[in-house]
Amino acid sequence: MTKNQDPQFDAELDAMRDQQITAENDDFDNDLADDAYEADESSRMAPTEAEAAADAMQSAAVQIEQLTEEVAALKDRLLREMAEMENLRRRSIKEKSDASKYSVSNFARDMIGVGDNLNRALQALPQEVRDQAADEVKNLFVGVEMTNSEMLTVFDRHGIKLVDPKGEKFDPNFHQAMFEVPNPDVAAGTVVEVVQVGYAIGERVLRPALVGVAKGGPKFSLIADDDENATGDLGGKIDTSA
Repeated sequence: MTKNQDPQFDAELDAMRDQQITAENDDFDNDLADDAYEADESSRMAPTEAEAAADAMQSAAVQIEQLTEEVAALKDRLLREMAEMENLRRRSIKEKSDASKYSVSNFARDMIGVGDNLNRALQALPQEVRDQAADEVKNLFVGVEMTNSEMLTVFDRHGIKLVDPKGEKFDPNFHQAMFEVPNPDVAAGTVVEVVQVGYAIGERVLRPALVGVAKGGPKFSLIADDDENATGDLGGKIDTSA
């Protein structure tokens, strides 16, 4: 019987082989378990990182929206302030222009009375009496006429206009109706008599003209009314058709 044919030796050899195979299998199982654990850990970590990225994107979107709203609010505020400054600039220019244009209003209003007195002086004597008067009296009237004419020239130089609206449509902005004159041949609302002339400076009335207004006649033509409205005339506010 040879050594290789020793049953005990063969049994020991088989046992050693079985132990080696078992150890190798255990190592393989451990490797599989480690791989499975790592895969499981990766599967658990992936959703967490995705959620963090999603939260970061959502936070960035919120910040962008907030910044966009702030920019829009600042832009709106800037535009409003620019518009307000432009309005202030225009008001300042207009106030400066009005101050320059109407600075003599009070003085002109006082001088109107002087003009009235000069006109009364010229109308104190009839023309035929003046023609027969002495040269000294004639020269006096000429001086009064020249003074009155010079005053009107000064008025015109400063934008002060005489308002003598006879034959014009009644305008309550510059005329004051004192009475009505029945006249079917004249368009209703026409100024037919001027009791006292008025004065205006620019678009402001210093003294309204005292007038008599026709009634009972036809109305102003449609074309005339349209022309008046186009120029901003507010005539016809009083009832002159009764």
